[in-house]
Formats: sequence, C-alpha cells, structure tokens
Amino acid sequence: MRDFKKIRVWQKAHTLTLKIYKATAKFPDDERFGLKSQLRRAMASVPTNIAEGAGRETQSDFARFVHIATGSTSEVEYLLLLSHELGYLLQEEYAHLEKDSIEIKRMLYGFGKALRK
Repeated sequence: MRDFKKIRVWQKAHTLTLKIYKATAKFPDDERFGLKSQLRRAMASVPTNIAEGAGRETQSDFARFVHIATGSTSEVEYLLLLSHELGYLLQEEYAHLEKDSIEIKRMLYGFGKALRK
C-alpha cells in the first residue's frame, strides 16, 4: 500500500483541483449543475483515481487507475477550453489552468508507463 499524498503527480492534481474549484466559484448560477459541476467532478476524479490506485495491491491495478486519471485530465482540458470560449474564464486564468492540466497529463502518462514495466 502506497501513501498517495507523497506522489508528486497527486500533489499537483490536488492543487489544480483546488484552483479549479476557486475559478468555477464565479461561474454563472445557471451553470451550477452544468459546466461548473462537470469541470469540478472531472478534475476531482484525477487525484481521486490516483489515491484509489495507490491503495490497490498490484502495480497493474494502480496503472489502470492512473490511465483513468489521464483520461479525466483530457476531459478537464476540453472543459477549460469550453469555459474560456463561453467567457467564464479570462485568457490569463485559462492559460495557467490549461498549462497545469497538460503538465499533469504528461506526468500521468509517464507514471502509468513506469507502473506497467
């Protein structure tokens, strides 16, 4: 059993989750059950899947959860783009969040690859 809180990509994903919760707090009220909720859930699923995988017995199980987290990061990338194009995120905020999400996706890809070896 691994301590997920010591995994660097989990730490970055957790930090980005907090940033996204803060950024979406200012979304319009009519997005409360739409884009705001979907973006928060997609992002929160990234560190959640890493944590769940870390608690699994085998490396292959862990790798499967990391793979799922990678897919969720792609979902977050799109939802950030949509949020920006709808005018809910300003360019600078969008650019920072997108950069972080791409970095996390790259880290997850490498981490998953290492786990599968």
